[in-house]
Amino acid sequence: MTPDQASGLRKMNQEYNDKVKVIAVTGGKGGVGKTSVSINTAVALAEKGKRVIVLDADLGLANVDVMLGLRAERNLSHVLSGESELDDIIVRGPKGIGIIPATSGTQAMVELSQAQHAGLIRAFSEMKTQFDVLIVDTAAGISDMVLSFSRAAQDVVIVVCDEPTSITDAYALIKILSREHGVFRFKIVANMVRSLREGMELFAKLSKVTDRFLDVALELVATIPFDENLRKSVRKQKLIVEAFPKSPASIAYHGLANKVISWPIPQQPGGHLEFFVERLVKKPDYQEDGASE
Repeated sequence: MTPDQASGLRKMNQEYNDKVKVIAVTGGKGGVGKTSVSINTAVALAEKGKRVIVLDADLGLANVDVMLGLRAERNLSHVLSGESELDDIIVRGPKGIGIIPATSGTQAMVELSQAQHAGLIRAFSEMKTQFDVLIVDTAAGISDMVLSFSRAAQDVVIVVCDEPTSITDAYALIKILSREHGVFRFKIVANMVRSLREGMELFAKLSKVTDRFLDVALELVATIPFDENLRKSVRKQKLIVEAFPKSPASIAYHGLANKVISWPIPQQPGGHLEFFVERLVKKPDYQEDGASE
């Protein structure tokens, strides 16, 4: 390969990866269905022609590959140890979505330092695999790991269900991300609701407490209905968008995927460590000794 060809390929890769959209899906507590939201939305996006990678960021209790019935030979522990690159551990799921698997039952992965979190986030800048959307499926709770991945994403999607503990824990997560980490905009998914009205009432409950105590902006982006087909799809080890594409939940996931496609990608970093941060930094036109406005 000539230097000109190599330069051209780098430029193409740079232009392509400028378009990567990074979304953290979190929930404050376990059992709200955030992993289901992550992977069903990923497949819905893939069906619309998007190239999607799902990062299983529950580093100590991996479940994305298990839910999809996939067997991962390598996982993030091999990346952190230097044995593998991120590109090497990707496994392919439904509709060609890529899964970056975590490891299960490894205490060392749960206790990563902030520097290790940062190193993992930076590792994405070296990826050669091309894709449009990175969905980060975080662990439950408000651990350093959840906070690191959430603040590194462009959009934070918080999954809530109509339980007092879900609303309380979602509020706690929003509070710490806004007050300590500079994240002020949150997209809310009301999950496992009986009706659109119930979803809107759930959003209103959360909004009421955040409006009173926090300076944040919430947006209801989806209401995912409780769907009996979900259990059937789990037994089949298939996603509901695959097994029952016409079901109410599947239709809601496709609606969420359409919204994800419309979310703008920022043209500059937000002031903290981000995935693909150098791809958001535009080179200035002036010389180094010049002054900017």
